[in-house]
Amino acid sequence: MNAWLTIDGLSLTEGGTRIIDDVSLTLGAQRTVVLGPNGAGKSTLLRLIHGLLHPSTGALRWSPTQSQAMVFQRPVMLRTTALANVIYGLKLKGFKADEAAQRAQESLARVGLEHLARRPARLLSGGEQQRVALARAWALEPELLILDEPTASLDPASSREVERIINEIAASGTRILMTTHNLGQAKRIAEEIVFIDRGRIVEQTPVAQFFNLPQTEAAQRFLKEEIP
Repeated sequence: MNAWLTIDGLSLTEGGTRIIDDVSLTLGAQRTVVLGPNGAGKSTLLRLIHGLLHPSTGALRWSPTQSQAMVFQRPVMLRTTALANVIYGLKLKGFKADEAAQRAQESLARVGLEHLARRPARLLSGGEQQRVALARAWALEPELLILDEPTASLDPASSREVERIINEIAASGTRILMTTHNLGQAKRIAEEIVFIDRGRIVEQTPVAQFFNLPQTEAAQRFLKEEIP
């Protein structure tokens, strides 16, 4: 498994608090899920990787540089149609109007929302908005898709649909790096688990090993608390 990202000594301190604490990590799997307790630093780590935050110390080395897109728990929808939201992302990347429109329509069809293309995006349900966000990201054909709790606010049916789309994006060749509180979802999506606690990477193991035989006391305690 070839590494596509190496993180060396990454730390982030804000207001005198160390949020990410000397993280060193090598990522090479196609589908990686970051797990950990609330406040462990999962979302912050993803934002550092995506470049939305700048570390206090440390470095990220890409092999090679990855084109990226990121989808958040509560995606931002522009005050326009679902289709125009997807087109906007493509135009920002330099696509001409005709190609952007075609790509956007195709991407909405892949997430099952072509019939809502002309609907105002902000009037869609939470699950539909998340699918628009995924279509917007997928249309860019990123090499890496970063997902921060993509189903946390959704009902079970919407969560299953979003999960299906994530698996299809992964099957298309895009790497997935995501956080989730849904351990069943982590089992279904991940090849490997990165477990973070109090800003430190505690464990990085194949998904089956993490759930069946966690190596650290912190991971064992986490699974005991999360799985009744």
